[in-house]
Amino acid sequence: ISKEIEELSGLIGESEAKLSTMEEQLKSYESNDSQARKALISSQREHSQAQIRYTRKQQRMENLQRRIEDDFGLVEFDYEKSVTGPTPLPFNQMVQKLVEVKELSQDIEDILKRKRLQLRRMGSINVEAQQEYLEVKERIEFLNNQMDDLRKAEKDILKVIEELDEKMGDEFKKTFDVVAKEFKVIFSRLFRGGSANLLLTDTENLNESGVDIEARLPGKRMQRLAVLSGGERAMTAVALVFALIKASPTPFCVMDEIDAALDESNVSRLRDLIIELSEHTQFILITHNRNTVQVADIIYGITLGRDTTSQMVSLKLEDVDDRYSS
Repeated sequence: ISKEIEELSGLIGESEAKLSTMEEQLKSYESNDSQARKALISSQREHSQAQIRYTRKQQRMENLQRRIEDDFGLVEFDYEKSVTGPTPLPFNQMVQKLVEVKELSQDIEDILKRKRLQLRRMGSINVEAQQEYLEVKERIEFLNNQMDDLRKAEKDILKVIEELDEKMGDEFKKTFDVVAKEFKVIFSRLFRGGSANLLLTDTENLNESGVDIEARLPGKRMQRLAVLSGGERAMTAVALVFALIKASPTPFCVMDEIDAALDESNVSRLRDLIIELSEHTQFILITHNRNTVQVADIIYGITLGRDTTSQMVSLKLEDVDDRYSS
């Protein structure tokens, strides 16, 4: 009964923990809902105010349009041959032609007042208009020249990018061919037979193409990398890394637990390749496998000291006395 009580207590504890978590989530949802409602009310209030401002602006715009129509009542005069005068501004259909008047109407004074008011609203003549026009025209020409230079630079840059893409594609294809060749050889050595291929997913566009791996283990058919076991995928990945190093040697290479999923025979073949490649590349291996450790020149390890702190120890195997190996 005590054992059952303990089991039930554990289940109750888990349920209470889940209940506490769900209550916290409920509080969070309620808080978010409250904030959302406040935001909605605020948005509705701002929308109403914006509608009022929009109505006022629209009314003001209509008033300004009526004033503009009243102020631009321009006319065109007919002069005799001996009389000259100004010609109207080219305002298209806004210019009106006066008709010949035989007698003055009674409301002529009101008309004159309105015309004088229109003249005052039009203001005085801007004598600097021509100079301002020339300055603006010069600025526009300068900006147009700048735009032409930018368009030309853009074409040059696009041409350079196209050339770089083509060159990158060529270099990628050369490197890919070398790596694929080395990959086949190293794969066969690691698995003692079989074959493997590197394939491009898009041969037409090398700069965006991916790489697929097909492997045929000894006694098996050709398979994709995804259907292999963990150890087989690890060996295939190691073969690809070694092929890259073989094609373009690097000063050093760091590998972490690459032999964790391998058996002793595979570790032995892996050691032989590491020894061969270490002539041009320094390898730093993180491993717990004794067979892999035996090929190292220097061993570094972490141990627990007497004061319960981690300490690093190092050892050169060439300095180890024969009695230790026995």
